[in-house]
Formats: sequence, structure tokens, C-alpha cells
Amino acid sequence: MNLRSDPPPRRKRRTPDFVLTMDEIRAVTAFAMTSAELVLPLFEACQPEDSRPRDALAAAAAFVHGDRRSRAQRVTAPAAHRAGREAAAPVPFHAAMAAGDAAASAYLHPLADAVQVNHILRASAHTIRVFELHPSEDACDPVERIVDLATPLLIDVLHRYPRIGAGANRVSRLVHELDNRLRDRPRTPPPLHGRVSEGR
Repeated sequence: MNLRSDPPPRRKRRTPDFVLTMDEIRAVTAFAMTSAELVLPLFEACQPEDSRPRDALAAAAAFVHGDRRSRAQRVTAPAAHRAGREAAAPVPFHAAMAAGDAAASAYLHPLADAVQVNHILRASAHTIRVFELHPSEDACDPVERIVDLATPLLIDVLHRYPRIGAGANRVSRLVHELDNRLRDRPRTPPPLHGRVSEGR
């Protein structure tokens, strides 16, 4: 009697809906990373022995500065998320989630699916949530603070995806608000970048 089960069928890879270069993905990861770096010290103040969020941001930075996407982003992103879930308070939770999402943003896909907008904006939404929970003395609008970090190239990439709806939790609603604010900004032509294969 043959008790071996057949291997699960491989998921069919979707055909990309548009071109997305490595320079463009790096612009997305740079935006997410710059946001998450603003709140990393608040995680480390609560969890000084836990390097997982910092490791995720280091992996994101390596990609932003020219390294290939690699196992580093795939491993450190979920590790930072685990650090967030293990934290004892909302501020370190959201700070660690921002770092993990920054590393994960390196794997943004060129698919016309609103879910992909999370790869672009969720790290920044977690960062804004930290600002809401731990306001600074300057009392500036935390959403506008993040919107000001967006480059023309980042906004150009965002416009290739459908708008994302407002979700049930605060972070999802912040993603939706960021999406609307960035799309409503006047568009300027992004700088020319070298065209690099999406598979790199």
C-alpha cells in the first residue's frame, strides 16, 4: 500500500501588472525604513537587550544602499514582528512592527492589488501610531510628519496600485489616511533612475 502523499501543488506565479524596478522598490524601502528609524529608540528603551528590530532595519538599509534582496530581509522581518508581539506595551509593539514592515517592504510585488499598499505604507502607519501613543513636545501632526518624508518616486510607485480601504484597526485606518494624503499631493516627475530587472 502506497502511503506517500503527493506534494502540494506549487502556487502559480502571477504575471506582473506593471514594471517595478529595483530603484523604485528601494525608494519604497527607504521611506519605510526612515519612518521606522524614528521610533526604534522607543523600542530599545523598553527592550534594550532585543536587537531584532534593529537587525531588520539593518537588513532594510543594506537593500536600500545597493545590496540584492536576500534571506536577510525575509528572516529579520518576521523576527522583528515577533519582538513586537513579545513586548509588554503598545509603544514597543508598534515600533518593532514598523521595523519588521520596513524590511518586508523590499518584497513589494508589481501586482495591481490594494493589499500591496500595506508593503508601502504600513511601517509608516505603525510609526505614526507610536507618535500618537508617545507624543513629542513639538506637537506637530504625526501623519504630516511622515508625509513630508515621501519622495516623488515613492508617490509615483503608490499611484500604480489601487487605493486601499480603511480597515477595522487604527493601523489600517492610518494606512488608508496616508494613502489618501500622499495621492492628493501635487505630483512632480520622479528623477530618472537606472532600469533594473524586477527579479534582482
